Amino acid sequence: MKKKTIILALFVFATATAGLSQTLKPTDKLALLKGVVTNFKGKPLGKEIIMFSNDKTKAIVKVNTDANGKFEVLVPVNATYSLKYKNFTTDMEYTKMAVPADKEASYDVAIKIDPPKEFVLDNVYFDSGKSTLKPNSYKALNDLVEILKIKNTMVVEIQGHTDDVGKEEENLKLSQERAGEVRKYLISKGIEENRVSAKGYGQTMPIADNANDAGKSKNRRTSLKVIKE
Repeated sequence: MKKKTIILALFVFATATAGLSQTLKPTDKLALLKGVVTNFKGKPLGKEIIMFSNDKTKAIVKVNTDANGKFEVLVPVNATYSLKYKNFTTDMEYTKMAVPADKEASYDVAIKIDPPKEFVLDNVYFDSGKSTLKPNSYKALNDLVEILKIKNTMVVEIQGHTDDVGKEEENLKLSQERAGEVRKYLISKGIEENRVSAKGYGQTMPIADNANDAGKSKNRRTSLKVIKE
């Protein structure tokens, strides 16, 4: 059996369980990837979602790390894969790796990442001036539900933010209502109430200049803060 090592040092700001249930073996058509995911200090990162997307067929092989940050997965040989990592509501593409047509090949894959503590939920939308979630928000929120179910000890705060248009007290109220709606959605999908809080910050925490439309758009956001991993 051939064995090779691939080091994938991923300098990213991103984040995302299951134990290794059985011993996998490579074949002439399937290569074995044996990996470990750590942060840059060498701490193993359990309950992370790693994906290998075949560049040609677009087929995706998904695997979760165990409590020690390890994973094993079989992927078809003679292909190039885009390695992706679940970043709360977004599948982030980090690097590519080629898996040649070697018979019974086994590869060691070392992945280093730096999971975020705060994350903007870019694909969460509301009706203008209201706290009603738009249906095109559901996919992103369902992805977040998936992460929170896997990371079942994580406690988060959903944060609502606005631009500076309108009265400050009204913006604060709207931001609180929007954060509350996201919290209610997560709870309705099975996330425990005590793991999700909601807080509106109104216009008090801008991340861009409110002097132009582009800046205002960035400031109207819903974000997530990790309180406890």
